[in-house]
Amino acid sequence: MDEHAALIRSRFCEIRQHSEALCEGLDVEDLCLQGMADTSPLKWHLAHTTWFFETFILKPFARHYQPYNERFEYLFNSYYNAVGRQYPRPLRHMLSRPTVTEVLAYRAAVDEAVQALLDVPSAPEQSEIRHRLVLGLNHEQQHQELMLTDLKYCLSLNPLQPVYNHAELPTSGAGGLTFSEFEGGDCELGMNQVDPARITPGSFSFDNEGPRHRSWLAPFAVADRPVNNGEFIEFVEAGGYRSPQWWHSDGWAAVQTEQWQMPLYWQREGQRYYAFTLHGYLEVDPAAPVCHVSLYEALAFAAWRGLRLCREGEWEHVASGVKPDGNLWRRNCQHPTSDRAESGMRQLYGDVWEWTQSAYSPYPGYRPQAGALGEYNGKFMLNQMVLRGGSVATPPGHIRATYRNFFYPADRWQFSGIRLAQDL
Repeated sequence: MDEHAALIRSRFCEIRQHSEALCEGLDVEDLCLQGMADTSPLKWHLAHTTWFFETFILKPFARHYQPYNERFEYLFNSYYNAVGRQYPRPLRHMLSRPTVTEVLAYRAAVDEAVQALLDVPSAPEQSEIRHRLVLGLNHEQQHQELMLTDLKYCLSLNPLQPVYNHAELPTSGAGGLTFSEFEGGDCELGMNQVDPARITPGSFSFDNEGPRHRSWLAPFAVADRPVNNGEFIEFVEAGGYRSPQWWHSDGWAAVQTEQWQMPLYWQREGQRYYAFTLHGYLEVDPAAPVCHVSLYEALAFAAWRGLRLCREGEWEHVASGVKPDGNLWRRNCQHPTSDRAESGMRQLYGDVWEWTQSAYSPYPGYRPQAGALGEYNGKFMLNQMVLRGGSVATPPGHIRATYRNFFYPADRWQFSGIRLAQDL
């Protein structure tokens, strides 16, 4: 077995085990919750990520492979129309069968079959198998983040305010908001795809991150840290949610329809603000990055401050020289915290996904992959906006400067926050 194959095998075991480890301490009932149509039960996430490996690797490449259960193709297909019909997303919580025990058995059976396939080094399809396997691992890491964000939303609906993580969160002060200036100019953005024969978990990128292309950036300045809770409280108390002049039309309509008064999960008790977190119901830390805000709220806050959000090219230009490390997922912290540094560009990675002012659209020269896997990213390049940088729920090693996340402007259940920018 060559070095690349050994690395992929190791990462396969590690990532597959991590998904199940995220469920430790939870009861079966917790794994079956679906608080809204945009979330999915953790049991479904565990099964769907397994379906991905079975559908795109085992069925086409493993000779004599017998599907674990033919009906799972319908139950756990998320949106791949080329594969077949899908069980309705809003009804995933109705799937009391298969049980959690059977889903875990399904995972074990598929894992065993995938590893057996990797023991066939002479298979002529090894290059494509390797490419799909690494894609599947990155796909599962995306679902690991969704498992935490979906669980948080579901638990927040329970008046008992269940605690997922009992570790105490760190707190510290934060200085004023400062900006770093950049000349802009001619730059290159995005990433070209690696030869599938040489791909490793560390060299992977999704197809929506490329191709690498030239872009022109006008001079700009970017805030050295994300907007914190204390700054956003100022917006709330200044009547920001009652003042239509700061809002885009769709945003103001959302405020009126949904009766937004502050970020998702927040409550005001007297003069203090509290929030539901995966660590329980806690007082809001003024120095920590504000999170669970929609693009509409991010844009309104920026307008109130006389500033704007980053464009995704600006964000990538700034982040390309910064190591992709930060307050990403770690065992004892599933909530954004303040940074102890007092100066310099910080918290670009981790803590909160940062809304940009850029629409999610294809780069020049983009071509989706042929077949069902071409549905992974390309068909979503409409009506959504780009976020950058990862969050406290993002697995370490999964994020990079070119990574493009995308959500609809009204979405708030992700760990989404704000970094301000301005023209020079």
